[in-house]
Amino acid sequence: MSSEHMQIGEVAARTELSLRTIRHYEETGLVAPSARSRGGFRLYTEADVARLMVVRRMKPLGFSLDEMRDLLEAVDRLDDDGTAPGERVELLERVRAYERSATEQVARLRVQLARAEEFALTLRTRLDRDGPREA
Repeated sequence: MSSEHMQIGEVAARTELSLRTIRHYEETGLVAPSARSRGGFRLYTEADVARLMVVRRMKPLGFSLDEMRDLLEAVDRLDDDGTAPGERVELLERVRAYERSATEQVARLRVQLARAEEFALTLRTRLDRDGPREA
């Protein structure tokens, strides 16, 4: 195995995704191993890990698998030196739309987190008032 290739276990550890999740993303076409070992084991590169990290970051923001696939396709086409200038403009707009959606969802999540923190503080205040804290 080349030093530039990683087996699925190392990729799982680096991305904090389960082996099952990585295999699922492969089955759905979000990522594919760049190579296979002689024994048939999946082999991944840094680029594959980067794709998985994009997916991992999109998931908690509520993006669907189709949206993840669409964004990855757009980014892949932007990285292709043969992409026509007109197509690049369209691809950049698709990426901008995802950036806007991500920013909006992050704002919503911040509001939810603030409410959750307020709730936890309310409970902590109640416990401090009514009795000793447990470790």
